[in-house]
Formats: sequence, C-alpha cells, structure tokens
Amino acid sequence: MNRILPQTKSAAVNPLKSSQPLGAALAFLGVNDAIPLFHGSQGCTSFALVLLVRHFKEAIPLQTTAMDEVATILGGMDHLEEAILNLKTRTNPELIGVCTTALVETRGEDIARDLSNIKMMRAKELAGTEIVLANTPDFDGAIEEGWAKAVTAMIQRMTLRGEQARQSKKIAILPGWNLTVADIEHLRETVESFGLKPVILPDLSGSLDGTVPDDRWVPTTYGGTTVKDIQELGTVVKCIAIGEHMHRPAEVLQRLTGVPYALFQSLTGLTNTDRFTSLLAWISGGPVPAKIRRRRAQLQDALLDGHFHFGGKKIAIAAEPDQLYQLATFFTGMGAEIAAAVTTTGASKILEQVPAEQVQVGDLGDLEGLAAGADLLVTHSHGRQAAERLGIPLMRVGFPIFDRLGSQHKLTILYQGTRDLIFDVANIFQANQQTPTPSSFDPFSNRETPYDSRPPTFSRH
Repeated sequence: MNRILPQTKSAAVNPLKSSQPLGAALAFLGVNDAIPLFHGSQGCTSFALVLLVRHFKEAIPLQTTAMDEVATILGGMDHLEEAILNLKTRTNPELIGVCTTALVETRGEDIARDLSNIKMMRAKELAGTEIVLANTPDFDGAIEEGWAKAVTAMIQRMTLRGEQARQSKKIAILPGWNLTVADIEHLRETVESFGLKPVILPDLSGSLDGTVPDDRWVPTTYGGTTVKDIQELGTVVKCIAIGEHMHRPAEVLQRLTGVPYALFQSLTGLTNTDRFTSLLAWISGGPVPAKIRRRRAQLQDALLDGHFHFGGKKIAIAAEPDQLYQLATFFTGMGAEIAAAVTTTGASKILEQVPAEQVQVGDLGDLEGLAAGADLLVTHSHGRQAAERLGIPLMRVGFPIFDRLGSQHKLTILYQGTRDLIFDVANIFQANQQTPTPSSFDPFSNRETPYDSRPPTFSRH
C-alpha cells in the first residue's frame, strides 16, 4: 500500500483538475436531446464552455442561469425558473441537467426544493422534459466526482423503480469519464460482437464524435443515450461499471431495480480485458468471437515488441484518480517505474492501489517538482510548459487536450486500445532517445582527473 500525501499549498500552481460542474455537464452531454444548465454566474459557464469547445472542437450546448449580484443576495430561484422555461420554450429538450456551482452552494440555497417547486408550479409548461439536479460545487472534488454525481442523479430521477422483466441479451455499461469517444464506440462494438445489446450511460460516442447534422442547426445534443433507455435500465440482465468513481451509480441502480453489477477498475491491459471478455462470453452463453481472439493475439505480439522500450523507464503521471490508476498499472505492467504520481483529490479508494511509493494530491507544480529525472511526463495539455522546462517528452492524456487534434478518437482500452498505447509510448521513447556517438563509447572521454594536468601559466606584470 502506498502513501497518499494531502495537498498542503494554499494556492494551485498550474492547476491540474477541472471542476465538478464541468464533469457533470460532460455526463449530461452524453444523453440525446439534452442541455446542461449551470446554476451560477455567467463566468463559471464561460470558463467551462471554453475548455469543452477547445477539447472537443465541437459546438457545446451549455447554458447558464446567469446569477447577478441581486440574485446572489436574495436567492436564485427566479433565475433558475426563468432559465428552465426559456430552454423549454426555445429548444424543447428531453432533458435539462442542472449543475450547481460554488456560488449557489456556498450561499446555502436548497436547490432541490426550489426545483421541486418549479416543477410543481410549471408542470404544464414543462411536460415532456426531464429535469435532473446534480449538486456539484466547484470547491469540492473534480471532474471525476461531477461525472459520477450526474450519472447517479439521472438514474435516481429517471430509472423506473422495482424489479422488471429482464432481457437476457441486454446489458448496461456505465463508462468512466476518462474513456474517450473512440473507447466508448469500441466498447459498444465489442459488446455487440457477442450478440448483446449494450445501453451505455453516458454515451459520448453518439453526441461528441464529430458528426455534423445535415442542413440544420440543433440547439441540443444529438446522439447519445436516450431518455427511454435510462428509464428502462431495470430491464438489463447485468450492469458493468468502469472505474471506481462509477461504483456509486452502479450501487444505486442495483438498489432501485435489483440489477446486479460488476466493477472493473480499468479496461486497459491484457488481464483486465481477459476478465471483461470472459464476462461477456458468460452473459452471452457463446464463445469469444474470432476477431476478438485475433486482437488479443495482436496485443500479445505488441507486448513482446514494446517491452524493450519500457523496461527501466521512469514515468511521471498527473491525472484524476481512476485515470492515474489506469495509466500507472499499464506502465508498470510493461516494466516501467512510476517516479511521480500526482492526482486531484484524495477521496478515491483506488489511490491505495496505484503502483507507486506515494501519491501526491496537488497540481502540475507538484508534478514538475517531483518529475526531475523522469523519462516521460503524462498529463493533459497544461503540462506542456513543465515538460519543456524539464526537457522531458509529454504524452497528452485526459482533459483538456487543446493543442492536438484527434485526442477523442484515440483508443486506450481493451486489446486494440492497449496495443495502440504501447505503440504510441514506444514511439515517443524512440523519437527522444539519445543518438550514440563514437566518443560516448570511449571509457576515457568523460573520466575525471584528480588534478589539472595542464602546465602552469605565468602572467607578466
């Protein structure tokens, strides 16, 4: 078991984490015909919107209640009601996901009561639109907790309660926030290859995959999990949660509907993927498809080809807890060493399983201080300055990645994603290795001499 070191600084130096409301908004963006609504000031929404647009390179339907000074003092129920009614009138979404910010949470408003009153008083106007509340103050947690709270809130609010008739070929998948669009799409294709029908919540591969609607402007999300799918989650035969932060939503679903769940801390690596495919084969009652076995063989070959480049390398990682665990276990499994591990919050149980001597809760300033002598820096785009100062190559992962194209279309899970990760990292090591020169093989070239062998010199006066 490693040591988890708490944050001691009173200010962040080059912040690592993104806020809870942003994580909740990202989860709501994975639902079809939805709009996330930030309940707070306009500046909070603008900052999150900029990050989301720069990362995905897509139009993001993020709205705000635009709390001003008067509303901050007297209360924001009127602003919340007006915003919800405007969204209903102008866009008629199937789902409005309300994400609270530090402004209203610090003031101590009872948002759940306010929202309940709005629904009761405006029942006729709001008919046909689900409104889900996620309490996500900026001052607590990070993107991981916000994502999990939004998924939990959607299940609690929308899923029909009680035991229901189960469909033997239908399963629910609750992916972690750290899975890319390509990961979720690949996950669905893999499940379908076993003859199973997956319901993925949230499903970013349907809404943020770069698809442009034909000849029309859509003010909400288009693609993703449908409201009906969320309502009928109780009909699945099994739920698969990916990442420790998805443990809570899976437990809530089981409590409400009786659906059993299986938790996978990561789907990266040969062992984790073997467990996942074995579970799918057991649920389907059939053999593992030939194309899946072929991808496993390709990964085995990649493991043989790549481990020469990983052995003995020192890796410095800064990421959210579940992504930190995912990447750290991947690197150590390839023979590398975790020289520095920095994360955003210390509440996750998964941090105890990170294969590093210690995990520092902190920021990218802490990573820079701990990463001296490492061979690779692994974090998001805000780590590029630290990598440049340290002279260490940077592998961009997580959120946000705004200085590279195609980050959301990179695979990181299952056999194919693990294979691609091996190749990506090995190529970084090869591109940055020192080219040997004849002098570097001379054992006497850099030898230190105990005295200065040069003849003395005298100056004339």
